[in-house]
Amino acid sequence: MKEATNIDGKIIPVKQDVLTLPNAISLSRALIAIPILILHHASGKEANWLIIALIGYAFVSDYLDGYFARKLNQVTEFGKVADPLADKICAVILFFYAVFIDIIPLFFFIIMIARDLLILTGSLLIKRKQGKYAMSVISGKVTVNVLAIYWIVAFFFPEREQTIEFLMWLSLILMIYSLGSYVHRYIMIQKKGAEFN
Repeated sequence: MKEATNIDGKIIPVKQDVLTLPNAISLSRALIAIPILILHHASGKEANWLIIALIGYAFVSDYLDGYFARKLNQVTEFGKVADPLADKICAVILFFYAVFIDIIPLFFFIIMIARDLLILTGSLLIKRKQGKYAMSVISGKVTVNVLAIYWIVAFFFPEREQTIEFLMWLSLILMIYSLGSYVHRYIMIQKKGAEFN
């Protein structure tokens, strides 16, 4: 009988721990959006160095949690959920605020939310049937980074209208492409029985 291929390329040991450094970094990223918005509102919608530092931390932490998870052999079932969920929580709060202050269009926010809900639903269905969560796809991580750049440029450089529009359309294309990658992964796992970490 043919052995099922692992769609992650190699087998990574996944632990059941919750209290790990990578998970703490992921959770901190989920919460970082709140002080950013409070500081921005309190400063009269002007950016200051503390806001920039917090945004920088949010950006860098998206790499740090994965780096430490692999380096310290702390890839966990909780972390497979906490990392992308932290991205989504942070993005939803920041993009909602950007829509509220009228620097990002509402339709973009709605598409972003709809995509995230579809991915979350697929992840929960995999967990229900397979007993574990699937890891994020690379195109999903790339999309998060481009979304972050789009938000930063729209937030700090509203006069760069052409750049903002380019980043908006690039973000939309990547969101659709990465959603396709998640759907493909879902089919490989649920329908074709592929192994995954």
